Amino acid sequence: MNLTKIIAFVLLAISIFLAYYLYNSIDTTIKEREAIANTEAQIIEKLGIIREAEKAYLEQYGKYTSSWDTLINFIENGSVPIVEKKETIIPKGYGVEEVIIDIDTIGYISARDKIFKKNYTINAADNGELREVFVKKGDVVVKGAKSYRMKKDGYDKADDYNFLEAGTISSVTSAKGGDRVAKGDLIIGFWNYVLNPKVDIKTLATVPGSGGKTFDIYAEVKDRNGIKVSVIEVKDPAPINPERREKNEAKNRKPLRFGSRTDVSTAGNWE
Repeated sequence: MNLTKIIAFVLLAISIFLAYYLYNSIDTTIKEREAIANTEAQIIEKLGIIREAEKAYLEQYGKYTSSWDTLINFIENGSVPIVEKKETIIPKGYGVEEVIIDIDTIGYISARDKIFKKNYTINAADNGELREVFVKKGDVVVKGAKSYRMKKDGYDKADDYNFLEAGTISSVTSAKGGDRVAKGDLIIGFWNYVLNPKVDIKTLATVPGSGGKTFDIYAEVKDRNGIKVSVIEVKDPAPINPERREKNEAKNRKPLRFGSRTDVSTAGNWE
């Protein structure tokens, strides 16, 4: 074998090695980015649950809590009042109106339902005649499915109205086909999960992918010109993404968090 062939074989081997090294480096980088994205998605999911739990706790007790044990116990065992607000407008003359607001507690729901579920209502679009309701209690519906049919006053043709969200039917009007309904009357009530109900609440404080670290949580009552306000901040103390640094100017490049230690806010920096 002459020198030219030897050099050719050596160069070929080097080319193959470099090609493999480059491919492996790119593949490793892609996998690392995917792993970071997946872990951050889990962190954001937990932060979203913590945020809704803290908001429900504030609604019930008038302040946030910095105790994980207290928050977890609230989610598992607490309850939140169902409040009904009614406005009465009284004309007083000269174009002035008096608005009286009555707030009544009409029941309670579990804190877990308050946090993980969202309730929706479908109300009569106008005054008219109810023709048909297409669902019954317990049905699971998809977005765009038919909800009810009614003929509005002044129109010859009945219209169908569709669900704007998916969910599970919790209540249906007692009105039958042919009954009169007024604009705003409740026709259908339904709910859907807005957060993942399968998350292990007992490990809520643990940051996914951190090896057991817990979220930093800060909750205080501040004085703002004589007015007491509650503030909260919950953040990832050790980001898996090396590009997330506290010194970054852009909020969405800082460690994942929601809230603020100084401002009345529960906004997340991933939103």
